[in-house]
Amino acid sequence: MAGADGDDSLYPIAVLIDELRNEDVQLRLNSIKKLSTIALALGVERTRTELLPFLTDTIYDEDEVLLALAEQLGSFTTLVGGPEFVHCLLPPLESLATVEETVVRDKAVESLRKISHEHSPVDLEAHFVPLVKRLASGDWFTSRTSACGLFSVCYPRVSSTVKAEIRQHFRNLCSDDTPMVRRAAASKLGEFAKVLELEYVKNDIIPLFTNLASDEQDSVRLLAVEACVSIAQLLPEEDLEALVMPTLRQATEDKSWRVRYMVADKFSELQKAVGPEITKNDLVPAFQNLLKDCEAEVRAAGAHKVKEFCENLPADGREAIIMNHILPYVKELVSDSNQHVKSALASVIMGLSTILGKDNTIEHLLPLFLAQLKDECPEVRLNIISNLDCVNEVIGIRQLSQSLLPAIVELAEDTKWRVRLAIIEYMPLLAGQLGVEFFDEKLNSLCMAWLVDHVYAIREAATNNLMKLVEKFGAEWAQNTIVPKVLAMANDPNYLHRMTTLFCVNALSEACGKEITTKLMLPIVLKMAVDQVANVRFNVAKSLQRIGPVLDSNTVQSDVKPVLQKLGQDEDMDVKYFAQEAMTVLSLA
Repeated sequence: MAGADGDDSLYPIAVLIDELRNEDVQLRLNSIKKLSTIALALGVERTRTELLPFLTDTIYDEDEVLLALAEQLGSFTTLVGGPEFVHCLLPPLESLATVEETVVRDKAVESLRKISHEHSPVDLEAHFVPLVKRLASGDWFTSRTSACGLFSVCYPRVSSTVKAEIRQHFRNLCSDDTPMVRRAAASKLGEFAKVLELEYVKNDIIPLFTNLASDEQDSVRLLAVEACVSIAQLLPEEDLEALVMPTLRQATEDKSWRVRYMVADKFSELQKAVGPEITKNDLVPAFQNLLKDCEAEVRAAGAHKVKEFCENLPADGREAIIMNHILPYVKELVSDSNQHVKSALASVIMGLSTILGKDNTIEHLLPLFLAQLKDECPEVRLNIISNLDCVNEVIGIRQLSQSLLPAIVELAEDTKWRVRLAIIEYMPLLAGQLGVEFFDEKLNSLCMAWLVDHVYAIREAATNNLMKLVEKFGAEWAQNTIVPKVLAMANDPNYLHRMTTLFCVNALSEACGKEITTKLMLPIVLKMAVDQVANVRFNVAKSLQRIGPVLDSNTVQSDVKPVLQKLGQDEDMDVKYFAQEAMTVLSLA
């Protein structure tokens, strides 16, 4: 037996070698995914001495195989014998961090970052830092881009001499000849700044930041804007004006719209990072410029931030700043030529009412909301309607209701079914805010019309909508206004509409309760059991199964059982099947 065991121990590595040399990519991929099982079978010693060297030598494969390998190695520490041997994982990951495919490199860097924390400080300097230096000074730009992501994880845990070397390497990469490397360095600038001592943030990072922010490539400059948030958070307020603001001002007026877009996109974060004083003096004019930028993408990104920017303004002068410096620009955007800009604004503008209060909302914001409710773009109207709750809190929805109505009706009948679907989803919210009288008078007929829409998804959503409305307005309201209309559809010549009656009964039975279901809905369902269309008949069986639990057991025995037994003898297979299933579920079989 012992001999056989000995041969057995060679088995996993031999199979792995075979599979990794197989023509079929899927087989190679599967064997990589089984690596941890193979390593367990080999034991820690042989994983270190045989498996890892083998993997390091075979890193020439399809990207998906390499990606799986890079991911696996990140959680291999215990399989090589724990933290004291974790450095054995560095060679294969180092090779993976230099391959051409970006996703593979990124995954290798992610795994390296993960295992860096498992190195002791001594091992970190002896094994990990040399790897970072090799990557940082590699001939290929691929290895230099990977190095950028590794500085911040080793910097805090090494001696001051090594720290100085790491800073030097990072400086070199920030002025690398290859734009891709500068881009990678710029994207990690903020992260690296966070682990540096304050003096080096000022002496090293700020000059790098200034250079990268005026790089000839706009893709590098826009990443410097992202770093600006992290850097501003680290500096005391008195240094911000001199060290960060000149660069930020320059970025808000950059010749490339992509850079300005990035400023707009990060605006709220920048605002929090620089504090109230600089916001008042510098960011308010910068924000005005972004809202009237010549590029629609920049205006849209700025419009998205209007509410957040106003919320985060210092409380003492907030109202005055918004009314005098922001609102005039917002008014312009309401009639912007680009629908994405208008739509972005419509998704946040309602939030201003809670910041500005009742009087300002009625006088200044209401005309803007009303203009947007009449906009020709359905998305703008939808975004306004979907954020009504903010306005309802401040001024009550009555002020808007007369103008709301035409907008809702237009959306309800929009030719695009997704627009109709979206408005249905806001119906319960609207109903709750407008109240039952307004709803019955103006919106009830719309809700019924959706039940016979030609798109199934709309009919389905309209059914759910009715259930939510009954939950809101109560069973008595349902009995008087909804149930009669739903049941009238049972006689519709179109069988799809007859089926909608059944779907509505399913949805409403629980919300309406036993009495209404037994008295009003059950007789209609039972009558439909003799419909000529088999689809309707089997849906009757499904409905009876669904509403059975709401009824009392006598009714189920006396009224439901005979009908299900009859359907169980139907000539149509499906009708038979669903009738028998309903009998079983209701314990009538």
